[in-house]
Amino acid sequence: MANTLRIKRRASGNAGAPTSLANAELAFNEVDDTLYYGKGTGGQGGSATTIEAIGGKGAFVNLTGAQTISGNKTFTGTVDLSAATISTITTTSSVTIGGNLTVNGTTTTVNSTTITVDDKNLELGSTASPSDTSADGGGITLKGDTDKTFSWLNSSDAWTSSEHIDLASGKAFYINGTSVLSGSALGSGINSSSLTSVGTISTGVWQGTTVGLAYGGTGATTASGARTALELGTIALQAASGVTITGGTISGVTLSGVTIVNSTIDGGSY
Repeated sequence: MANTLRIKRRASGNAGAPTSLANAELAFNEVDDTLYYGKGTGGQGGSATTIEAIGGKGAFVNLTGAQTISGNKTFTGTVDLSAATISTITTTSSVTIGGNLTVNGTTTTVNSTTITVDDKNLELGSTASPSDTSADGGGITLKGDTDKTFSWLNSSDAWTSSEHIDLASGKAFYINGTSVLSGSALGSGINSSSLTSVGTISTGVWQGTTVGLAYGGTGATTASGARTALELGTIALQAASGVTITGGTISGVTLSGVTIVNSTIDGGSY
């Protein structure tokens, strides 16, 4: 008849190691599926100094089935996860991945205080067939009392910010390498404008079109044209020391205390 070898076991109750084992004695806890070994001689009766888990899926990684693994693990070889489907990863320790990491899912959530990326170029909207339609509304959203967004809109074909853009002192807006606007001046590349009002202009040279009478100008490009527009006639050309009035009528004028010197009144009435 074959011999039967038996070891201590716990079929129900608490998980964990037995309270005591003899040196080299084995015990299996069926509650947590762990095999324990009594190590060392601790004294009277050959009691073990320590009781260590040496086998079973309760203490070691199981080849199949669901299992919770805690603590730091270091893999020095190749870990092949090509056929694995990982639905949830929960860890309180550091995880370092030496190769590429691909996450296929609807939402990726990272709860981290600081994210550091060595790559200097971040790709957004990298679908199998990217287009302006699929890129519409893409960009960056900062959560606050309201969303602060920097987005690309297909309708305007432009990057659009929902907030103010405040440049640091000494910085300017550039278009094609040319400064167009700073905190104190328009750039040299600005040669036309649709401004409808300005403040006080203290210096500068006017090189635009003529200013009409309705806007405080004369609408003329010459002195004689300006006199004509202002209906000044030739009187505007007379010197203060000698005025010649030829023809015409001066009426309703009272001269008091006026001395006429070297003047000629020729024709007309006075």
